[in-house]
Amino acid sequence: MAKAVDNSGTRRQLLRAALKRFAHSGYAASSVQGIVDDAKLSKPALYYHFQDKAGLFQALVSEAHDERYRLLCEAAEQSKEIRGQLEGILTVLFGYFLKNRELMRISFATMFAAPGEVPAGLSYADKCERNFEFVHSLIKRAQKNGELEKRFDSRELAFGFYGLVNSYLVSHLVMRDYQPDKKTARRIVALFLTGAGAKKGKNK
Repeated sequence: MAKAVDNSGTRRQLLRAALKRFAHSGYAASSVQGIVDDAKLSKPALYYHFQDKAGLFQALVSEAHDERYRLLCEAAEQSKEIRGQLEGILTVLFGYFLKNRELMRISFATMFAAPGEVPAGLSYADKCERNFEFVHSLIKRAQKNGELEKRFDSRELAFGFYGLVNSYLVSHLVMRDYQPDKKTARRIVALFLTGAGAKKGKNK
């Protein structure tokens, strides 16, 4: 049996093994023994790094939200205008989802899971709110700068954008052939900023 080793490599092995188990079998049906067998490690290794199966699940969910937040911040720094910020955010999120489909499936499923399907006491709402509030802050700044109209509340606009984004991201998860890209990001932002209603003098 493999020995418990205190290093980041061991931690990553356990996370990768747990991710596959949780993504394909669900949290409740995944056993500690199955996870450590897949990782070719021992139970003491898991208990050292995560305490238990719930700790592993929490680490994965936290990683998903934290990495998305990091990407949001980096993308927004690349432009001073709201259009460029939102396009950048969408583009990096699409790329991240393409590379981390299983992790994103767990992250999204967690929000709608029935009792027993996720660990009791799982913490993620604060990270969801943090990510949303970051986008909300961009919207508020754009309104203050005159880039966005003030006839809509900033929170309404933030929820509107989030709704569009999540619809495309979920579609990507359930339809494997659908792969949104930078062009898709531009189209979504254009729809959000200008709407689909016919403009006066056009489309009569």
